[in-house]
Amino acid sequence: MTGIVSRTIAQLRALKMNSMAGAYELQLQQPKLHEIGFDERFALLVDQEANERESRKLTRFVREAGFPDRANLEDIEYRPERGLEKQRIASLANCEWVSKQLNVIILGSTGVGKTWLACAFGTQACRLGFTVAFFRASDLYEQISTAILDGSLAKLRQNLHKPSLLIIDDFGLGQLTLQTAQVLLDVVDHRARKGSLLITSQFPTTQWHDLLPDKTLADAILDRIVHQSHCLTLKGESMRKVNGRKRLEAT
Repeated sequence: MTGIVSRTIAQLRALKMNSMAGAYELQLQQPKLHEIGFDERFALLVDQEANERESRKLTRFVREAGFPDRANLEDIEYRPERGLEKQRIASLANCEWVSKQLNVIILGSTGVGKTWLACAFGTQACRLGFTVAFFRASDLYEQISTAILDGSLAKLRQNLHKPSLLIIDDFGLGQLTLQTAQVLLDVVDHRARKGSLLITSQFPTTQWHDLLPDKTLADAILDRIVHQSHCLTLKGESMRKVNGRKRLEAT
């Protein structure tokens, strides 16, 4: 390895272009690549660096989102009894609904895969460059209550406003006080103008009004969510039971 090559690799690493530096070293070890023109070889190096940075960005987005499950839309089980349509999922997979500040609601009984599907949509949004934050409804309410008491509500609001997509899992569970509902209205109102929501719930939307502690607040919150949402309803038996049977059958 010549002095200029060593210096170039060292400079690339100093500039934190480690992937390009590694690709350059590999090129040097493959004589056949030397037959390719400079422009083509350089393009390969740039592509390697760009792909690596995109991969790191996706990893960071997924980590910061806080998904409880590793899930991808490609792995959905489309059994007829689940009530999932491939065409419907495909139409939502481009995440145009996030770009347009629309929402997705996923309904279904316990265990049918609502949380998993929410994580899959969230991961897809990360892939497409959107920032995402995942909260279980009960945890979110608890964080809001704590923030009200310790004076950190402004910071929490900012964290809830910032992501392109906010996922609230298991809406209808957890202690929702009047003060918490008021903050929730603020978050939902902001998202109606500058962001998207994905909400999962065991309860049909016709029952959501009764889950909130104040009629006026309920009207305001639901008006900003339900009327601009795509709705998916999962059916069938619990996926935990299905997967449990598969594990038992495999032993």
